[in-house]
Amino acid sequence: MRDPVHKANRKVWRNGAFSEGARLIPEETALALTYNGGTYAVMMGTPEDLADFATGFSLSEGIVQSADEIETLDIVELDDGIELRMWLTPEKATLIAQRRRNIAGPTGCGLCGIDSITEAIRPAAIVPAGRSFSPREIMTAVAAVAPLQEINHQTRAVHAAAFWTPGRGIVALREDVGRHNALDKLAGALARDKVVTNEGMVVLTSRVSVEMVQKTAAIGAPLMVAVSAPTALALRTADAAGITLAAIARTDGFEIFTHPERVTGAVTGKESAYVVVA
Repeated sequence: MRDPVHKANRKVWRNGAFSEGARLIPEETALALTYNGGTYAVMMGTPEDLADFATGFSLSEGIVQSADEIETLDIVELDDGIELRMWLTPEKATLIAQRRRNIAGPTGCGLCGIDSITEAIRPAAIVPAGRSFSPREIMTAVAAVAPLQEINHQTRAVHAAAFWTPGRGIVALREDVGRHNALDKLAGALARDKVVTNEGMVVLTSRVSVEMVQKTAAIGAPLMVAVSAPTALALRTADAAGITLAAIARTDGFEIFTHPERVTGAVTGKESAYVVVA
């Protein structure tokens, strides 16, 4: 399988002089997802944890409701990309034949190829109440991500999505040049390992768009926290889905935009965001 990291030679202009050397950069590969012999989507992504990506994509797209509905999964390397060949149970195969769509998506594109507004802004799954979290737990989870980003340590150019629980810390972490891909990979890893998700939180190193909320809702996590800000549509979607959305996480705290009742000690009231200082 292709190495997710590539060494590139380059010239550097720094401090008024040239120098030469090599830099590690992330690989980007065409990833074709096929079901029962037909191509459903082609995404650009990092060639690592591809079984997790295929499973998570299938779950977040609603193609399957359980990883067990994927009967076989083969990863086939081709000259110009990688095929993730899946065979579904007979009843799912019939459904996919009815809704098949071809997507040629740029890196991590979450909505490429969708041909209706209704499909693009579909309601997210409703997430059960789950447990509450303290500000210290949220800060601990955010701080735990960076040391585990192996590809990003080498390249400084990939996103990460992680799942954290109070009892286990970081349960799984996945990286990709595309933020949507990283979250799909995380979803697949959790599903394949049958992790109970209503007791933990999703941690993202990216901004929060509506698709990221939809994917987190499909995972079933009651809380998501990100280092960047959410979009307005992401905020509305998280609120409707019952997800606690915390963002703009820094070393000194974070901001809660929806369902602050899950964070112990959070201020309640009519504010549009609840700022928590560590």
